Amino acid sequence: MRKLSVFNHISLDAYFVDKNGQMSWAKAHQDPEWNSFVADNAKGGGELMFGRVTYEMMAGFWPTPMAKEMMPEVAERMNSGPKIVFSRTLDSPAWNNTRLIKGDLVSEVRKLKEESGDDMVIMGSGTIIAQLAPAKLIDSYQFVVNPIVLGGGRTMFQDLPNQLNLTLKESRRFGNGNVVLTYAA
Repeated sequence: MRKLSVFNHISLDAYFVDKNGQMSWAKAHQDPEWNSFVADNAKGGGELMFGRVTYEMMAGFWPTPMAKEMMPEVAERMNSGPKIVFSRTLDSPAWNNTRLIKGDLVSEVRKLKEESGDDMVIMGSGTIIAQLAPAKLIDSYQFVVNPIVLGGGRTMFQDLPNQLNLTLKESRRFGNGNVVLTYAA
């Protein structure tokens, strides 16, 4: 059975997007140690999973020359790796190696988890997370806590119907102030 994990940045006040729905603040604390971690983490493989909004944001950035110059290893992985986008409104995804799924999110992810193949990783996509978490379809969470307070925005667990208990498996502090927390569901 394939595993499904989450990798997301959050602010100190627990938002993953700011008041304008942006995530650009997550790139503010770059340094060689952090950049090395991100490049190594991108080598982890797996199929990337997105909702439409995050997919369009990622597809608008990673194929650009700027992305390839800033983070070549990550850009290579993002552009060449397999991707899934869940959307009811998108007709044909333009980003390389993307498959579009329009069906019921929870039942489709159950099917995906039963397939053979690489594990899957959700990036961004808070609406997807908020639907899959209560269905107990997410196996682990990796949060990058950024040393910034946004003062508003949206959490990944917006309107979660029940409490979600997680178990801390690992933590790592970086010189730039970021802290990575890995939890099992």
